[in-house]
Amino acid sequence: MDRELYMRAGAWLEAHREELAADIMRLVRIPSVSDPASGTAPFGEGCRRVMDEMLQIGREHGFVAENYGYYVGSIGTGEKNWDNMIGFWNHLDVVPAGNGWRYEPFQPVRKGNFLIGRGAQDNKGPAVGMLYVMQCLRELAVPLKHELCLFVGCDEERGMEDLEWYAAHYPCPAMSMIADSGFPVCYGEKGILEGGLVSEREWSDAVISCFGGSAGNIIPDQAHAVFRENAELYEEILRRIDEKNAGGTLFAERTAEGIRVSAKGTAKHSAFPEGSRNAIWELASFLKELSALPEGDRSLFETLAFFSQEYYGANAGIRYEDGISGRTTCAATVLSMENRRPVLHLNIRYAITANAERMTEAICRSAAGRAMRWRQERDSAPNYFPKEHPAVSILTELYNEITGERTESFVMGGGTYARKLPNAFAYGVGGLRETGEEEREKAELFGPGRGGAHEPDEGLNLRQLLEALRIYAVSIAALNDCPL
Repeated sequence: MDRELYMRAGAWLEAHREELAADIMRLVRIPSVSDPASGTAPFGEGCRRVMDEMLQIGREHGFVAENYGYYVGSIGTGEKNWDNMIGFWNHLDVVPAGNGWRYEPFQPVRKGNFLIGRGAQDNKGPAVGMLYVMQCLRELAVPLKHELCLFVGCDEERGMEDLEWYAAHYPCPAMSMIADSGFPVCYGEKGILEGGLVSEREWSDAVISCFGGSAGNIIPDQAHAVFRENAELYEEILRRIDEKNAGGTLFAERTAEGIRVSAKGTAKHSAFPEGSRNAIWELASFLKELSALPEGDRSLFETLAFFSQEYYGANAGIRYEDGISGRTTCAATVLSMENRRPVLHLNIRYAITANAERMTEAICRSAAGRAMRWRQERDSAPNYFPKEHPAVSILTELYNEITGERTESFVMGGGTYARKLPNAFAYGVGGLRETGEEEREKAELFGPGRGGAHEPDEGLNLRQLLEALRIYAVSIAALNDCPL
């Protein structure tokens, strides 16, 4: 490790802390949920606004900014040497705000070490941070043998159509690093399979509506069903909620529309569902027991409960794990209705060595056994960067030297732009240890199921971000003699 550079970069970044936070907040204020159906191409007005703002920030910091049709933007030099370029990739789109916020999701606030707002952590903070890394290296006159360029996209959370379009029309860097994971090097990512289980049966007239979740990659923290007025049904609902002592997770009320039953869960990223409670399962597992409902409706709720019950694909018939990437995960994330039929969206992160075709066949069989059919929406193949590449060992060893950790490079269930780029891997900026003071501060600010990426009150630890950017600055210099 270049200890002198580590100290100089740290001092430079600390001197620019407030400027960095202000630039991040400029982006967080823009609700940039990708929405191709909005009528404003390609991903909606919010994504166009956030792209314009990010490129303007790049120009203000003395770089050349280019807009590739609002799919991708670049911040770097004018003339690009693609064959000798390290590209940094971040996304500016965000998942929907969802429910349960104590703060306004798109009115960022500072609370101690934390900057709170949707996208602050995933991925607007790191995007601005990588711009500051490039400026830091430039102003400290660090000799670099590889050209650097920052790229930003606007459709990562929805399906990465932005990078698919870009890669089909423009060159890609010789090597790419994605600052959208934990340290050290994430050299592999599970495949992502998504689709809907569509019921062959309709709800009876007793069911007015039934919905849950807000996005395909978030464990749902809310779900509800509305039933036609029925005194016997309402009394049974209230009695069973009381018997289950479920006053904190299940709620019932009479409304102008009908009897509304709501369930609360805990939101988490669907790639890392451990510790969450799925609101769709909470709702369906409760309603399937109601004797006052028609038998057909109870059967449909039982099916929804079955497929939302666990997170590892056993009920969908795709349970699998390997030594490279661990267990396949399978989460029911959105419940909707089409033509009076329930549709349950599954977000599947499958192990690197799993066979996607056989998985699809297994899901179809499991669905048919419950009078449902599988409607596949996308299959994003796994990404694997050669673990033997010298960059993996250089960056992992450097991270461990700086932090005193003994971490190893890894494979994860989350999906990043690495899966859409040649010669690409994820590296940071998360995973750094928090201080005792920060842990206490975090517990007071957020509590369980809050403060993380895709969670309510998403928060960015600014002290950690600055340390991660310092590691990045030293890392780039350490790659000087590494072949791309």
